[in-house]
Amino acid sequence: MYPAEMVKPMSEDLTNAGFEALHTAESVDEAIKREGTTLVVVNSVCGCAAANARPGAKMSLNNDKKPTNIVTVFAGVDKEAVNQARTHMVPFPPSSPSMALFKNGELVHMLERHHIEGRPAELIAENLMDAYNEHC
Repeated sequence: MYPAEMVKPMSEDLTNAGFEALHTAESVDEAIKREGTTLVVVNSVCGCAAANARPGAKMSLNNDKKPTNIVTVFAGVDKEAVNQARTHMVPFPPSSPSMALFKNGELVHMLERHHIEGRPAELIAENLMDAYNEHC
């Protein structure tokens, strides 16, 4: 587990943009089962989260269609919440950072770490916006 003071700015990068931070398995289940669409961002301390994932997730919200709900869990911090989120992302293996779009509780789009690492934030945002346009 990472020290809270170390991850606070990384967590706030998303929560300040309107993402709801989830810390328990129950809160994850509740968020994913909400009516409409829910984007779940598995945040991380790695460089690709800072340079690509978080900026891409935030940029993706500059779209006519967007998820009804935007939430985040933090790998290495919110262990219970992250593990529960990953149970909803099967058959995809655990990875962080990652992003999953759910529609009425069903996984409809997934971005794994290998889709994020080394790719510019703009490309990640475009990928998510395409998913929003299809599912939201």
